[in-house]
Amino acid sequence: MEIKKFLDFLPTNFRHEKSFFIQQNLFDLEKLINLSDSDINEIQRKSQLCTLNNLKKIRTIAIFTKEISISPPEAYLLLHCGIGSIKSLSLSAPYELEGKISRLERILRVKTKTNITFALLNKWIERAKQICKSI
Repeated sequence: MEIKKFLDFLPTNFRHEKSFFIQQNLFDLEKLINLSDSDINEIQRKSQLCTLNNLKKIRTIAIFTKEISISPPEAYLLLHCGIGSIKSLSLSAPYELEGKISRLERILRVKTKTNITFALLNKWIERAKQICKSI
């Protein structure tokens, strides 16, 4: 996925971070994935409107998008369900994730536009387990 498309996906609450990445010509998804915590702290010092939490979320969404091969909205959904890393995804069960997604939809009173099934959740979890084994 091209970074510009990735940046276009980001909701409005990421507007400052998106603006910073555009100004700094950070259009390489690989660079975004490889941002260290010290890099993120430096970005926050340069642009005080960028929040540490949002920068870490963007990095995590990028990692999920590339490593697990899921769309940014699906990665964002995982974050909202409390899955913040590939390791935590690998330790999850499909029924558990489905329950978290359903609970989130009930709380927000919206139906997600993603077509997530047990088979798809299981595929993500298996991919995450493979990645954790290779590390």
